Amino acid sequence: MIPPRRGTYTHVVNEMTAPAPTNPAPTPERQRSQDWLARGGLRPTRQRLALAEILAGDGLDRHVTAESLFAAVTGTGEKVSLATVYNTLRAFCAAGLLREIAVDSSRSYFDTRTDTHPHFLWEEDSRLTDAPAEALRFASLPEPPPGTVISHVDVIIRIRRD
Repeated sequence: MIPPRRGTYTHVVNEMTAPAPTNPAPTPERQRSQDWLARGGLRPTRQRLALAEILAGDGLDRHVTAESLFAAVTGTGEKVSLATVYNTLRAFCAAGLLREIAVDSSRSYFDTRTDTHPHFLWEEDSRLTDAPAEALRFASLPEPPPGTVISHVDVIIRIRRD
C-alpha cells in the first residue's frame, strides 16, 4: 500500500451503512405545480414553484392581486420580492397559465381559470369571484375596427350588499 502524501488523509466509507442519496417524491401540491408550469413551457425555478404552489397547488381556481400573492408567499417563509411576483405573474400570463383581469386603471387581478367567464367585483372588500356564465346573454358585439379581431370580452359586474 502506498502511504498517503503529507497533508492528506484517507477516508473509508462503509457502503453498507452509508445512507443512499434520496430524492423524496414531491407532494401532490408540488407535483401539480410542476405540471402546471410544464403546461406553460416554463422552467420550474424556486420562485416560480413557490408561487405556483399557492396559485395551482390545490387545483382550485384563484383570483389574486400581485400584493395578495406576495403576502401569501411571504407567509410561507419563501424569499421573493414584490418585483419578482409581478414579473412572474406576467410570465404566467404570457404562457397562458393565468388571465389578467383589469378592474380599473390601477388594479388587476390574476385568474387561474383562463376560459372566458364573467366576474363579480365585491365593492366592500375588493374581492373578485366568478359569476355564473350561463346567466349572461349578449345579443351582439360591436364590429371591431378594421384590421382587428376581438380577443376576449371581460365582464365585471360590480356588486355591494344592501
